[in-house]
Amino acid sequence: MRILYVCHRFPYPPKRGGTIRPFNMIKHLAQSHEVVVCSITRSDQQTQDAQGIAPYCHEFHIGQVDDRVQTLRMVATLPTPQSASESYFYSGKLRRDIDRLLAEQRFDLIFVHCSSVAQYVAHVKGIPKILDYGDMDSAKWLEYAQHKPWPLSWGYWWEGTRVRSLEKRLASRFDFLSTITRSEHQTLLDLGADTPSDWFPNGVDNDFFAPVPSVEYDPDTVVFIGRMDYFPNQQGMFDFCADVLPLLKARRPSVKLQIVGADPSPAVWKLGEIPGVTVTGSVPDVRPYVTRAALTVAPLRIARGTQNKILEAMAMGVPVVASQIAAGGVDAVPGEHLLAGDTPQEQCDAILSILDNPAERARLSRAGRERVLANHAWPNSMKRLDAIIERCVKSYVPDSNLTPQSP
Repeated sequence: MRILYVCHRFPYPPKRGGTIRPFNMIKHLAQSHEVVVCSITRSDQQTQDAQGIAPYCHEFHIGQVDDRVQTLRMVATLPTPQSASESYFYSGKLRRDIDRLLAEQRFDLIFVHCSSVAQYVAHVKGIPKILDYGDMDSAKWLEYAQHKPWPLSWGYWWEGTRVRSLEKRLASRFDFLSTITRSEHQTLLDLGADTPSDWFPNGVDNDFFAPVPSVEYDPDTVVFIGRMDYFPNQQGMFDFCADVLPLLKARRPSVKLQIVGADPSPAVWKLGEIPGVTVTGSVPDVRPYVTRAALTVAPLRIARGTQNKILEAMAMGVPVVASQIAAGGVDAVPGEHLLAGDTPQEQCDAILSILDNPAERARLSRAGRERVLANHAWPNSMKRLDAIIERCVKSYVPDSNLTPQSP
């Protein structure tokens, strides 16, 4: 098949959540199909880095945008029903490229990852189309609204309301819908969408993220991995340092916290002034930090979909202590494969149960790795994707009154 694949962040290099899922889909699909990738970049450096996608697809097209222009576009949407997300991910060049491709080439399937870029092909008729929402973004914005002060809370509520309306409209303009987890799929169903739908999970590269038996871990080190320009990660660390870390230090004064992730805000950098806390900023490879830690934490209060940081740590055989909502995005059982808790005392007790008990750490290390191998390996996830595509294509019945691929 010839597949037109459209996604909201250019899927190379696959170093963050918004790129890892589409990259692995493209890599897999390109083994059996001709895949044409269309996405945007936001700088000359991103455009240069994006060239690395070439070995993994048939061809690719880039619409480079200027964040200053995109910001103005978003502001202009405030009094309108159009979502700011659509404006943020809009490129006139990419739109023209996609229209030209559809006019000049024959495609057997259009696959879109993320509702904010469905605008490029929602109008297309005569080709089976799949929309992979991934996370249901409307729910994320509406959650943000509950944690932000006025007037930001209103802004997030307004965006969440507009995106929810967009998600509903798009459901009827595609032939199959998918999400990243079972819970996200239920959120989609709750919108009232009657288009056929399913979900398939994120995977993890179990060879790249693997245990390193030769490295001894520090029994006093706890690590958090995640981009530190991302609000849920920032909030999680602010709360952890204020509420959980003092409880830990009261019972184990030698405990240390490492916050590892790109682009910390000034407030995150300031956390490094707390005794025992280190903020690293961007690092070339997070794996050494994870393997040398006794455990990783994911104490997030806002968490949609799957937290790749949890999957990667479990794949490396490093125990995880997460909030219930963060743990819910992983196909694992709290208490068996990872530990979960929401209150500061619950998180403190869970962490100490690992720090104080090497046997418990070893148990969770083995169980976490085995669970990821069984339930979050990319080959297994891609089998579910293949089944979704087969269902969509086989059941597709084009409207005979429509001209194929016409705008």
